[in-house]
Amino acid sequence: MPGLKGRLSTVVKSKISKQLDRAENPSETLDYAYQRQVENLQNVKKGIADIATAKKRLALQQQQLGEQAAKLDAQAREAMSAGREDLARAALERKQLTLQEAGSLDQQIAQLESEQEKLIESEKQLEAKTEQFRSQKEVIKAQYSAAEAQVQVSEAATGVGDSMADVGMATQRALDKTETMRARAEAVDELQAAGTFGDLTSLGPGEDDVDRQLDQLGAKSAVDDELARLKAEVQPGAPQSALPPGNTGTVDRAEAQQPPAGDGEPSSN
Repeated sequence: MPGLKGRLSTVVKSKISKQLDRAENPSETLDYAYQRQVENLQNVKKGIADIATAKKRLALQQQQLGEQAAKLDAQAREAMSAGREDLARAALERKQLTLQEAGSLDQQIAQLESEQEKLIESEKQLEAKTEQFRSQKEVIKAQYSAAEAQVQVSEAATGVGDSMADVGMATQRALDKTETMRARAEAVDELQAAGTFGDLTSLGPGEDDVDRQLDQLGAKSAVDDELARLKAEVQPGAPQSALPPGNTGTVDRAEAQQPPAGDGEPSSN
């Protein structure tokens, strides 16, 4: 599935790039780039020193070859003076080879000098660029630090920063929990008032809402009767019966059967 692999590769690369962007510090990046330029400048200087060393070595070899050629020329003269033309010829042949070798060294030395001049010119340009980059680097770092500080201050003032966002989220969670607990407490109070939570420790069959209402009505009626009796007892001039309630009809009938005073008795006159 090439299409799926391509999408997966793109997603992975985008994720890695995003993480690298977060981890990248512009100040550190600029310092690293400046360090690389300084290293390149040092390498150029080292190359110039190496070329100078090689040129000096070739110059010493050329000097030795020149001394050897002069020595061979002297030997050829001595051989001719001694009548040894063959030895003189051999010395002169070796002299020519030495001079040819010395001439090739001249060409190599000239090439090294040309390379050295190019490297010196490159060193000057690179050194100027490195110094310019160093100045720009410090300016960019200062600007970045100022911008970063400004962002931090702005985020702290507006509450957009991560720390303020965390504080705001924690506060909102606390408010949500408080509202939840308050609503729960009100619900429990309503259920308690409605008698939903009965006395779980009471024995016997449980009572429903109808039973509780009937009990409340019976208790209210008993309280009203008791209150009426107390009012009758404490009010001044109210007749107080010595008999208990329920015997008043017997007393009334006894009083009705008694004759009025004076009736039935013979008059004295």
